[in-house]
Amino acid sequence: MVAIEPSMANSKAPRPALNERDRRIRARNRALLLVLLGLVALFYVTAIVRISGG
Repeated sequence: MVAIEPSMANSKAPRPALNERDRRIRARNRALLLVLLGLVALFYVTAIVRISGG
């Protein structure tokens, strides 16, 4: 049996305020996600165009 610590039991605990470094890292991660999703979409569209004979 696994014991649940009190800190784990309350998953809705308020988050501490993000400092400037954490905010920058999070913004950079989101920007990188958008770039990667854009590349996936570009490759997908390119593949569809090539397959359709365009």
